[in-house]
Amino acid sequence: MRAVRRNKLRAGLTILGITIGVAAVVTVTALASGARANVNAQISNLGSNSLIVFARSARASGVRSTTGARLSELDGQALVRESTSIRIAAPFLRSSAQIIYEGQNASPTLVGTRLNYFEIRSWKVARGEPWSPASENLSEKVVVIGAQTARDLFGSLDPVGRMVRIGRHTYRVLGVLEEKGASPFGQSQDDIVLMPITTMRSHVVATRPGEVHAILLSSTSAETSERAKQQAEAILRQRHRIDEGEEDDFAVRSQAEFQAMQDAIFAALSALLVSIAAVSLVVGGIGVMNIMLVSVTERTREIGIRMAIGAREIDILLQFLLEALVLATLGGIVGSALGYGVILGLSSALGWP
Repeated sequence: MRAVRRNKLRAGLTILGITIGVAAVVTVTALASGARANVNAQISNLGSNSLIVFARSARASGVRSTTGARLSELDGQALVRESTSIRIAAPFLRSSAQIIYEGQNASPTLVGTRLNYFEIRSWKVARGEPWSPASENLSEKVVVIGAQTARDLFGSLDPVGRMVRIGRHTYRVLGVLEEKGASPFGQSQDDIVLMPITTMRSHVVATRPGEVHAILLSSTSAETSERAKQQAEAILRQRHRIDEGEEDDFAVRSQAEFQAMQDAIFAALSALLVSIAAVSLVVGGIGVMNIMLVSVTERTREIGIRMAIGAREIDILLQFLLEALVLATLGGIVGSALGYGVILGLSSALGWP
C-alpha cells in the first residue's frame, strides 16, 4: 500500500481505467437485462393466451400474388365455432386519423373492433364505459379513447360525454382507457381511439362487407395456446381453399412466438453490447500491466536491495502482484458503485422497476 500511496497519480490513472471498464460492463449488462424484463412484462400484458391472425399475400408457382389476401369476420366466427382451444375472437380494422376537439387535435391510431377486444387485451375503461352490443348493431358514432389522446385533446377536462370530430363525422366519447404505456414494439397503447367495427367500416375505412385487417384470438388457456394456433391454421386453410403444398395467405402468431423473437433479439444485442463494454475493461487491464511494468523498471534498485538481504524471486513477484491486485480491486469496487448509480438514475428516468 505504501508503494501505491507513493505514486498517487499513476495509481489513480490505473484505477480510473479499471473503473470505467467495470462501470461500462455493469451498466450495459443491467440495462440489457432491464430492457428485456420490461419488454417481457409488456408482452405478458398482451395476454399469455392471446394470438393474432393477419392476412398476407401468398405465392402461387413461386410468384407472389398481386391480389391482396383477405380475412373476414366470418373467419373469426368459424375459428371460435370449430376450434376446441379458441375461446373468443375480436376482428378489427386499423387506420390513422386526425381527431379534433375545439381547436385541439391529435393523430392517434384508430381501431374499429368488437367488445371482445377489450377482454382479450385486458384493457379496462378508467372513466366512463365501453359501447354496448346495440352500438355495434346500429353503427353508432361512439368512441373510447386512450389516456394520452385524452390528455392531448382535453387536458384536465373530463372527456366523457363530449363530442369529437374524425373526418366529416362527430363522435361521442363514452370512456377513457386506463394508462398502459408503450407496447413491446415501441408503439404507444395510450394514443388510440377505439370504436365499433361497424361504425369504422361505415364512416372511416371503406372495405368489402365483413372484411377485416386482422383477428385477435384468445385460447382457452396458456397451455392450449399452441394447439389453438395449429387449429386456427388448419381451419383457415380449409376456409380459404389452400391446397397442400401451397403457401398460406395468412399468418397466425402467438404471444409465445413474440416472446421468443424478443428474447433472441435481446440475447444478440446484449452479447454485442457487453463485448463492446468489455473492450474498455481489457484496456484497463492493459493499463495495469503497463503501469506495473514501469513500476518494476523504476524500482530496480529496491528489488536488488531486497534480494541482497534475502528476498526470493517469489517474494518480489508476490509484492508486485499484490500491488496490481489492490489497484484492480479498488477500480472494480468504484466501477461497480458507479455503474449501480448510473443504473438507478436510468431506471428512475425510464420508469423501470
